[in-house]
Amino acid sequence: MSKYRSGFLGLFNGLLFVMSLNIAPLASAQEVIVLSGFDEITQWMKDENWWGEDQREEQLQVPRILIAGISPRWALEASNLSVADKKELFYRAMLPMVLHANQLVLDRREKLRAISSALDSGQGMTAEELTSMRHLAKLLRIKGEDQLALLDATDAAWLGIIDTALYRLDIIPAGLVLGQAAYESGYGTSRFASQGNALFGQWTYGGNGLLPEQQRVDLGDHRIAAYEWPFDSVRAYFLNLNTHPAYEDFRRLRAEQRATAKQLNSMALADGLIAYSERGQAYVDTLKGIMRVNNLTIADDAVFRDEPLRFFLGAESPEQALELKAELARMRASGELEEIIERMRLD
Repeated sequence: MSKYRSGFLGLFNGLLFVMSLNIAPLASAQEVIVLSGFDEITQWMKDENWWGEDQREEQLQVPRILIAGISPRWALEASNLSVADKKELFYRAMLPMVLHANQLVLDRREKLRAISSALDSGQGMTAEELTSMRHLAKLLRIKGEDQLALLDATDAAWLGIIDTALYRLDIIPAGLVLGQAAYESGYGTSRFASQGNALFGQWTYGGNGLLPEQQRVDLGDHRIAAYEWPFDSVRAYFLNLNTHPAYEDFRRLRAEQRATAKQLNSMALADGLIAYSERGQAYVDTLKGIMRVNNLTIADDAVFRDEPLRFFLGAESPEQALELKAELARMRASGELEEIIERMRLD
């Protein structure tokens, strides 16, 4: 395995690696853009109209881009950037992942409503829908696996389960997600972010994950959950806020907003996250400060652009960029590139 292929598979061996994403089924003929160096990357962002303060009062039109990993060198690179540039890079790398997660949520909500309508009219679920509903109800902590196994495709109990699922499974406004990711990961520069794609400081137990440098004995063998891909971290964060009993206040506030407003407001929903940190209200106040100073609520109504799938790969030098292009062409021809995308489980 060449060092370039190893770097590609090892997530982010260059300065930055991001992937454009289509909601439609992924194809194997995506355009791959390879650039080298911060100046070239930021110029590309400007050319794509995806950079800078001049867009702060406009609805954000977001390229379909997902980062595939966080470089261990990002912390060093970030220390050499202005604070404004560091933030711009981080928020623009994060936002497409948030929009993609919210799109998946909206798609699932639409399917839930369709199933509910079918059940109301006396129709049963298909075998595929029944399997999917059992998985979702278990994932959302609505009922246990044994209880769900007793319900067939026409059982009226599914209507109540769907109502609960629609309450728990809803979008999280992008401004709030960006604020928490920046706060918890230090704009992607934390050890947990670079070593484990961990963007939200979520805990795990049982010997998995990354050890904090100062682990508190009274909290047991707690660690920071690590992920193969950054989007896995976003997915886990969404699941955490949508299901954990500690965030019932967040879900209640969201449901109240959903009932009275056309758009969810990230600043108001931050009040439901007092339990996210031992700092309690002080944590929420700091989070709101980050959101306010960086005007992150503008991201609440951001939308994806209507554009094809593309990849963007950052190299360390123009010479490496040429070699990466050749390696990517080989990986595309062999099918390895498509296999990597499938491993990311973006649906």
